Amino acid sequence: MMKISTKMMMLLTTIMSTLLVLSSENWFSMWMGLEINMLSFIPLMEESKNLMSSESKMIYFIIQSMASMMFLFMITMNPLIMINENLINYLSMSMITLSMSMKIGMAPMHLWFINIMKKLKWNNCMLLMTWQSIAPLYVMSNTNNNVFMINILAIMSALIGAIGGINQTSTKKIMAYSSVNHLGWITTCIIYDNETWMKYLIIYSFMIMILTHSLKSKSINFINQMNMNMKTKTEKMSLIIMMLSLGGLPPFLGFLPKWLVIQSLMNNKCMMTIIILMMTSMITLFYYLRMITPIIMMNNYINKWNVKSSNMKIMYMMNLIINMMLPITLIISMT
Repeated sequence: MMKISTKMMMLLTTIMSTLLVLSSENWFSMWMGLEINMLSFIPLMEESKNLMSSESKMIYFIIQSMASMMFLFMITMNPLIMINENLINYLSMSMITLSMSMKIGMAPMHLWFINIMKKLKWNNCMLLMTWQSIAPLYVMSNTNNNVFMINILAIMSALIGAIGGINQTSTKKIMAYSSVNHLGWITTCIIYDNETWMKYLIIYSFMIMILTHSLKSKSINFINQMNMNMKTKTEKMSLIIMMLSLGGLPPFLGFLPKWLVIQSLMNNKCMMTIIILMMTSMITLFYYLRMITPIIMMNNYINKWNVKSSNMKIMYMMNLIINMMLPITLIISMT
């Protein structure tokens, strides 16, 4: 078992490496930051009682290394990229976009992401879905002269993320496919509005943090455990709100980033992209509803001694406040 001090150091290095990418002035230092980020995240995946952790670490290392090699090859083969990013040709930018989409697990390079997610603990899943996407998305946002490729990758991610999650029973796999779908939304607005994707990622990260904490505390790994492990009505209501918010249903907070993306796309007259994203969002909402249907439809009576007296009140209050912030946010944004 890894020491807590070592884990804290690796977590700090993961954070610092992402900040290095965000504050970089050239592509080479961005590559350095991405490499440090990969090497500091792999020890965090270590689990003593889980034999699959070594396999997931190896898969993660191979995929990230391949993507980094592609990125490094492009920035070394074209000397002009080190001087000014506007001088680089279309092919190099396409390859950099592809390498970054491989790093975050966008479709059609998403299978490693799904495979790793089901083998990790909830804390690592949360980090993989949120923090590990920041640096590659920032690099991708600097290649925004490559509109066609980013659009294709975004649409494919939205479609595969929506369709892939329908037939799943594992909550981790459902969350992984959901993350692929959300990456489609995030990368779409990279092309047209460089601020919107950051707002989307921040709100999405908040929702994922609360949801993964709830699923971890109740040991929910499969859909059929939803109703069994949720004992009180407060817990059930909290999970229902979180799921509907993640699906992007108004008036919850999860609707706000999707609305911002739709607004941004409408200003640029991308109607076809909007239709595809909205349709896929309906499919994701379907499998969230399928997860929470047993909770809504069934009322289980249990003995008092079976109820765990865990102090989760603060978490539920946070969930309610965060998800009901949408009307307040709209009033502030309109003024």
